[in-house]
Amino acid sequence: MSAHAELNVSLTDTPRRGVLGAVQSVLNVVNAVMAVASALAIAAAGLVLTWEVVGRYFLGIASDWQDELSTFLLVGATFASAAWTQARRGHVGIDALSLVLPASLDRVRRSLADLVACVFCSFFAWKSWELLVEAWVDDQTTPSAWGPPLWIPYSCMTIGMAMLALQQALQFLAGPSRR
Repeated sequence: MSAHAELNVSLTDTPRRGVLGAVQSVLNVVNAVMAVASALAIAAAGLVLTWEVVGRYFLGIASDWQDELSTFLLVGATFASAAWTQARRGHVGIDALSLVLPASLDRVRRSLADLVACVFCSFFAWKSWELLVEAWVDDQTTPSAWGPPLWIPYSCMTIGMAMLALQQALQFLAGPSRR
């Protein structure tokens, strides 16, 4: 499936009506932008790492910024695309249970999973926010010679987990019978 076709996959498990549907519509736009940005970040990380190999082994150019930059890009891509993936139920799940449980019990299982995941991701976003504030206030950087600021990956973690928690909350509040 092409990247363009994948971005247009039907969101069958998200709210489509009322206030929740309106919030979901806005989040869908943000998620699509973040998915494209994540794809670009992954491509950029691949280019950076390719340059590292070419520069180090074929041109004899030693540097230390490539690993950190590619790590920052991949962290950003991972967290930025999490809500987009959740909207499509693309995260790891236990699908075997849905095959053996009655439909009504499976809906309860899925709703409970959304609630527990939302609570966990909300806690993760809150702790990431604390790290972000600390890194910003204390002007923390990585210990390398390049020394990029740590608020960059912490902001990616905070925003990504907050968006993921919001997506899970929308899916929980919509419930299978209220879409």
